[in-house]
Amino acid sequence: MSNERPNTDRKALTINLDLRRYGTFAEIGAGQEVVRWFFRAGGAAGTIAKSMSAYDMAVSDAIYGECDRYVCRQRLEAMLDHEHDLNLSRLRESRGDTTAFFVFADTVSARNFKGTNECHGWMGVRFQAHPRDQDSQIILHVRMLDTENALQQEALGIVGVNLLYGAFCLNHEPDELVDSLLDNLNTRRIEIDMIEFSGIAFRHVDNRVMSLRLVQLGLSNAAMFSASGEVLQPSEVLYKKPILVERGSFRPVTHVNVDMLRSAHEKFSREPEVAEESVVSLMEITMHNLQASGGHANGNTIDLRDFLARADMLAACGKTVLVSDYFEYYRLAAYLARYTKKKIGITMGAGSLCDLFDEKYYGRLDGGILESFGRLFKNDLKLYIYPLLDRKTGAMTTVENLQVAPELRKLYEHLVERGRIEQLDNYNPAYLSIFSRDVLKQISAGDPSWCDNVPVEVADVIRRRGFFGFRRPAPAKEASPEPAGVDGPDRRELVACSTAVV
Repeated sequence: MSNERPNTDRKALTINLDLRRYGTFAEIGAGQEVVRWFFRAGGAAGTIAKSMSAYDMAVSDAIYGECDRYVCRQRLEAMLDHEHDLNLSRLRESRGDTTAFFVFADTVSARNFKGTNECHGWMGVRFQAHPRDQDSQIILHVRMLDTENALQQEALGIVGVNLLYGAFCLNHEPDELVDSLLDNLNTRRIEIDMIEFSGIAFRHVDNRVMSLRLVQLGLSNAAMFSASGEVLQPSEVLYKKPILVERGSFRPVTHVNVDMLRSAHEKFSREPEVAEESVVSLMEITMHNLQASGGHANGNTIDLRDFLARADMLAACGKTVLVSDYFEYYRLAAYLARYTKKKIGITMGAGSLCDLFDEKYYGRLDGGILESFGRLFKNDLKLYIYPLLDRKTGAMTTVENLQVAPELRKLYEHLVERGRIEQLDNYNPAYLSIFSRDVLKQISAGDPSWCDNVPVEVADVIRRRGFFGFRRPAPAKEASPEPAGVDGPDRRELVACSTAVV
């Protein structure tokens, strides 16, 4: 058999010919492009209970309830709730034993006549994998990149068919399901920057891993999830907010990582443009970092246990995580500026600042490092620099004494004088001697001093989950009873870190 996936027509026909599938299509915006594929494929009468589109806001509110925004997750979930409940109440008794009901819904803002709107949409399917089964659900957010309305409608229809086919035919293989979402399309036309699985069919799915897959497969350049593991849609979190980002490997999360973001947040919050605003703080992990330090020799495969270790530690610290494919800082800055006109801050160590001024990273840009910095700093972006301690000499590298190439010195001094690069002076000096690579060695060597270098919550996660080669100490053997009148051996004092009850 061929491993080639079916085209869009074939996927729609396959669903139409499956006698178990029966449900509703509710689409708002960009036409009824998904259901059109099923009508055109033939045999739709066996699949479609109802197709509708409540374009008028008053009509939409009357059916699904009032909503602040019409292209948002809240509206999509109201559509799924309403239509699925109707199907069950009307049809479950008459055909529930043989029918797996579903509802597909989308709410979309396609390109308007003037071309001035954000072209994006929410799409989802709620379904029974088998008759009488508990519900399962997939929700995703798409950005439509075509410049013509008709092309956006076409792309939206294809993604919708792919989603339904994946839900019905690939729900047992979520990785393959995600990979199939852009079948018969490409990433120049559609970006999927958020996906969430829930329900009985996906009870073993970790949505953080699915977020990673979006970036790994190129369906999106970035994905985001909260400390609770909830998948976040970037625009809903970042929209019109000041943003502060710390990039790191977080293997493991140390006191330095937490202190760097804390001290940068204090400075950032005092900026005149930021004061009294709600700052969004993010811990960013790049795909380059995941592949380099947590992947395998081929540079493409990612160790999921390593990724989840980092995610769990950041979650324990209450941090929101951004996974991105933006190795270059100027690309990260452009991504953030897509969602906000407010101030953007990036905090990094002095060593990373030194790398930022290394011209070898900008060879593919026609304008080299000047073009890179023009893009990086054009949106009122500011860098906050954490000092670097040389433990051999005791010297500290800071903004004031950072060594850059002579030909870049004036550029560097200009950025410092303009206040675009600021030294952090509110750090905790006790943490400067902590380096994550040393902590990793301590953990794998069984040196209990490692836990002094990480937050208590992180130490607990590492011990409980056995991350980074941590091994619980073997229980001490009970000593043989001594003869009467002879004291037993002195009780040994055990290091609390290595014997904590977990």
